[in-house]
Amino acid sequence: MFKYVGKDLPASIVVFLVALPLCLGIALASGAPLFSGLISGIVGGIVAGILSGSHTSVSGPAAGLTVIVYNGIETLGSYEIFLLAVIMAGVLQFILGVVRAGVIGYYFPTSVIKGMLAAIGLILILKQIPHAFGYDVDPEGDMEFIQVDQENTFSEIINAINFIHPGALIVSMICLLVLILLKSTRLSNLKLLSYIPAELWVVLLGIGLNSLFKLQFPDLEIEKSHLVDLPIADNLMDFAAQFTLPDFSALGNTNLYAIAVTVAMVASLETLLSLEAADKLDPKKRISPANRELRAQGVSNVVSGLIGGLPVTAVIVRSTANISAGGQTKLSAILHGVLLLVCIYLIPDFLNLIPLSCLAAILLMVGYKLIEPKIITNMYKKGKDQFIPFAVTIIAIMFSNLLVGIGIGIAVGLLFVIRSNFRKAFTFSEADGDYEMRFNKDVTFINKALILSQLEKVKENSHLVIDASQSTFIDSDIREALDNFKDSAADRNITVEFKGMQNSI
Repeated sequence: MFKYVGKDLPASIVVFLVALPLCLGIALASGAPLFSGLISGIVGGIVAGILSGSHTSVSGPAAGLTVIVYNGIETLGSYEIFLLAVIMAGVLQFILGVVRAGVIGYYFPTSVIKGMLAAIGLILILKQIPHAFGYDVDPEGDMEFIQVDQENTFSEIINAINFIHPGALIVSMICLLVLILLKSTRLSNLKLLSYIPAELWVVLLGIGLNSLFKLQFPDLEIEKSHLVDLPIADNLMDFAAQFTLPDFSALGNTNLYAIAVTVAMVASLETLLSLEAADKLDPKKRISPANRELRAQGVSNVVSGLIGGLPVTAVIVRSTANISAGGQTKLSAILHGVLLLVCIYLIPDFLNLIPLSCLAAILLMVGYKLIEPKIITNMYKKGKDQFIPFAVTIIAIMFSNLLVGIGIGIAVGLLFVIRSNFRKAFTFSEADGDYEMRFNKDVTFINKALILSQLEKVKENSHLVIDASQSTFIDSDIREALDNFKDSAADRNITVEFKGMQNSI
């Protein structure tokens, strides 16, 4: 784990910078205490990082759970009771890992996973445009199309255009330009620049620019409402007081158990999807153990619930930032959790100087990496069987949420699988009055209608060979249809010859 410290440490700083506003934004969107988002970020980094078998995946609070958390707190009546549901969800996740339920993650088509990544990239870009303009009404962590303020992704951009903050826009544009330059091949090879991550240079630049505005251009100064807003503790006792304990007296609340199951199922699914996606982005193409990940997430949620944190899952935005920044092992995820813990206690005043528009520039780059044009063109070249589920997944996630969009993408992907099997299951040919129907693979009731329509083309006084020697399975519906055809064929003087039917179960 310590073999690539030189790469993992800079990557952890990048993930920390990306995670900081997301933890706060997700907590705000969930209707939970702001500090709860930071707790789950710390637990996701340290606890999940240590227990996970993934080299590149990063865990923390998930945007996909905001609605569930918000409704859960409202239904149960207090955040302290909701923490009990988080603990129970963690226990359920651990059990799922023990019974090896992680295999579910392998049943998601590659085209859908890539569509999910591209959709998240596009959503990140669209969601960060208002923050880049200095319009910070909607929380950073809100990834739904319909936002918590009842606006939607596109109306929020229109609103942002009407409320542009000149100073914030200047900071975001300069930071984005500098980020692009620092990421360029020529500049990234300079030793002086390579020691510090480009994202950290950009954060320091954002703070410096706003300090300059304050001194020289007061009209451009970015006010406190457009800066990172961490809770500040004057001493260790105040810091400890920000942790919330669960209310164990509510164990008799029947709603508690339904919410716990919901959190466990959704968090597990989001974890498995993110894990699969991170493995696809990993340059070394390492495969992460899914069952171990479920167990790691289960323990993390128990710990998070015990100390006042939101539910934890593997999250793709931070995982992408980690991989893009050169993270090699899970040490980068662990260190990002340590940085969150140390920095929010020791230097919250300094972190509160960071403009949100500066962080928006970083997230815009993360989003672009997920949906750059070559990704779309590569999927297009693979044919419509891959491209259409990919495109549908992007559109569905954009206009709903992650899990609904994934479900729609899988449904479309299955239609193409069925269509492919439907057309390639058999071939039908005719030569000199003789006919041949050759089964090329497994044949099921799905193929029955097309098989019967082809058999109707067989003319009187002819010979038909039905060759099943290449097929390993023919279901009973097809066998019955073929037998019925053979019985009726005699009336039209058609002889039917079967080959290899005994080889097909």
